[in-house]
Amino acid sequence: MRTPLIKICGISTPDTLDAAVAARADYIGLVFFAKSPRNVDPALAAALANRAAGKVRVVGLFVDPQPAFLSEVLAQVPLDVLQLHGKEDAATLARIQAETGREVWKAIGVRKRADLAAAKTFIGAADRILYDAKPPEGADLPGGTGLRIDWDLLRGVSHPLPWMLAGGLDPANVGKAIGLTGATAVDVSTGVESAPGIKDAGRIAAFCAAVRAA
Repeated sequence: MRTPLIKICGISTPDTLDAAVAARADYIGLVFFAKSPRNVDPALAAALANRAAGKVRVVGLFVDPQPAFLSEVLAQVPLDVLQLHGKEDAATLARIQAETGREVWKAIGVRKRADLAAAKTFIGAADRILYDAKPPEGADLPGGTGLRIDWDLLRGVSHPLPWMLAGGLDPANVGKAIGLTGATAVDVSTGVESAPGIKDAGRIAAFCAAVRAA
């Protein structure tokens, strides 16, 4: 089995971007959501994305973005992938995909096995599904909470689209998560932080090493 793809989400400084590149991550994520401690403005995001160019693919994370905001970001920031983390439906994704020409991923919150069925509704509209832990009702953040999916829910599931496992992964547990779920791509944010929104270069390196050892 090939090494799972690795995404380090919530990058907000040049040093932690460089750490992700040095650890041979495949993707870094930039968060465009004001309520998140990992939120970056377009000017900072542009500097980070330009620094990443040619070294790692850049994912922009949005939550139910207004078309004008998405256009504003894309006019400044060279994003390879758009990750949608809100209540967007398949028609919205298809429109964004057509209008931007970008690869589009859709995050789905998972608390029980029935939640996985939502992935089928995005066939033909999303290039990849990201399974994240479903936050409690009324939570301010749709992801980046550190909550973990029950990995047994994903054991033996036939997925309708390429997918990525997120939610509560860290250097200590990602190997077990890959073994149980068969994930071919993994996403981490909280699990490589020393404090909310503060990425740790050592933890980024340890996470990537643990994925490759799985």
